[in-house]
Amino acid sequence: QVQLVESGGGLVQAGGSLRLSCAASGGIFSINAMAWYRQSPGKQRELVARVISGGSTNYADSVEGRFTISRDNAKNTVYLQMNSLKPEDTGVYYCNADIISTSLNQFNLWGQGTQVTVSS
Repeated sequence: QVQLVESGGGLVQAGGSLRLSCAASGGIFSINAMAWYRQSPGKQRELVARVISGGSTNYADSVEGRFTISRDNAKNTVYLQMNSLKPEDTGVYYCNADIISTSLNQFNLWGQGTQVTVSS
């Protein structure tokens, strides 16, 4: 069974850094886009950053220049390096991936989420 497992969330002071990781496992043939979303208190889930298999990336305006998304295709893992964190970055961060399984089924998958809290 294919799953995404996130790690790296936590509590950090404003101006600090965190690195999130998301590893996909189980019967994977290939992964197209991988992305990070977040859901802040009282807000809808929003795209933070996205990277496609070729390496092209895009970011939300609010994190451009502070966050960096990267992926290790050999490990089926995506990372989110978050620097200069602000209290408004607080939220639950979710990994998302477009996966093709070894049985050649295509589907979109979400991780369970990891909490990021930035104190002022």
